[in-house]
Amino acid sequence: MLRYSGSMKHQAPTELNKPIPIVSRRLPDGRLAELVYNREERQTRLAVGIGSDITLVEEFVLPDGARLVPYSPANNLIKNEVLLLADHPEPFGSVADLVARIDAYLYRYVDLTENFRALASYYILLSWVYDAFNELPYLRFRGDYGSGKTRALFVVGSLCHKAFFASGASTVSPIFHTPDAFRGTLVIDEADFRFSDEKAEMSKILNNGNVRGFPVLRTQMSQKKEFEPQAFNVFGPKVVAMRRSFEDQALESRFFTEEMGRGGLRTDIPINLPESQKGEALALRNQLLTYRFLTLPGLKVDVSLVDPSLSPRLNQILVPLLSIIGDETLRAQVKRMADGLEQEMAAQRRIAPEGVLLSVLQRAFVDGRASVSVGELAAELRSTVSVHGGQPLSNRYVGELLRQRLGIATYKSHGVYVVPITEQEKIETLWVRYRVALPETEET
Repeated sequence: MLRYSGSMKHQAPTELNKPIPIVSRRLPDGRLAELVYNREERQTRLAVGIGSDITLVEEFVLPDGARLVPYSPANNLIKNEVLLLADHPEPFGSVADLVARIDAYLYRYVDLTENFRALASYYILLSWVYDAFNELPYLRFRGDYGSGKTRALFVVGSLCHKAFFASGASTVSPIFHTPDAFRGTLVIDEADFRFSDEKAEMSKILNNGNVRGFPVLRTQMSQKKEFEPQAFNVFGPKVVAMRRSFEDQALESRFFTEEMGRGGLRTDIPINLPESQKGEALALRNQLLTYRFLTLPGLKVDVSLVDPSLSPRLNQILVPLLSIIGDETLRAQVKRMADGLEQEMAAQRRIAPEGVLLSVLQRAFVDGRASVSVGELAAELRSTVSVHGGQPLSNRYVGELLRQRLGIATYKSHGVYVVPITEQEKIETLWVRYRVALPETEET
């Protein structure tokens, strides 16, 4: 039930405090307050309520007299639709009905595989209730120019919760500030930035942004010229488009990825998005806003969905998504996609210098040697892999890989660095982690 009121007060305070602009707030009585924006009226309000009992208000006065007000409609991000909001809550029927409408919308405007389109539909739902969880996956469209990844990014992003659109041409500063202020979905095109310093900054956001409680710290100076680092909360859903992969395998493991442009484009997809797409997206955001009010208060992680065959990292990002999927068939499809991601990551690890180095170490210790020199390991490694990240595989660099990347101790013996046999238990633990096959010993 939707009502409109100019203001909402628990009690009349004797003196109103300075207005506090908010975007989203859980109120003391358990209700939610969410920012909405009516583009035709150029007016922002707060949707306040719980379940289907929702009221639109221009301010909300807390029992202590504090006045909560919506962000101004003159805010550049809001008025220029860089930040997309619902304008009022609308009923959606059942969750299955809502998912079907989202799926039909995606099918109409973007060419995705059937499984990934279903995944994207539920990821959109997840974005509207993400704050019920402590860990999140990311959604990615990867492909060369002309592959349709930017179209997919826009069409999916237009339905996400408080989606903030940015591109590789943006400076990094607003990409830190906006998620911190609005706590919504970061939708970013060309995420593999062209310049290395920007790429490093974006990697910080993506590395810290899928787990609650790990803000990015950036140096700021106070008005008194005192050193005062500022913490930016970058936790939240992220939908990205990029041409290539990140070099950091840990970061890669956070993404569910659709490879774009692998087949011919469906002829029924419009080359240019019609004006009606905006209206369809807004209508669905309005229904998704109601989904948030109805679903968020009682939502929690379903720990029974943890799959022991998957790595802890993958379970961590997968279970929140599975927790909002009620269809067992789709859950099974998502788990198969997750298993594919796990296999892909394992394959990448096996062919990476660290994985090859672990295989070399296993072979070196098969004959019961007390130690093996780093130089010998480097020579055998170079026969398989010539460089790593632009670095030649010198003896010194291989020693750094052992100590810093794999945590394997080395010591100096007779003028050369060696790995002792006492490290074999640690090596075997890493073998399981990297899924490196143990070499078969030759029969004598």
